[in-house]
Amino acid sequence: MAIDVESLRSERERLKTTLRELESEQRKLESELKGLRQREIQTKRTIEALTTMIDINDTREEKKPEPG
Repeated sequence: MAIDVESLRSERERLKTTLRELESEQRKLESELKGLRQREIQTKRTIEALTTMIDINDTREEKKPEPG
């Protein structure tokens, strides 16, 4: 059975094109993931800041003298 070199070349080019598309999609997804990670970090920082503010407020409330 003879090997059709042109068919092999064609298949190779098709696979190269597919690979480029996959790599492009991968870069896009990695970029989106990076953005999501940044949002996650920012949300965690905001939660920590709000928790600290609540704790400070609670501490102040506990230190207030009772009226009367």
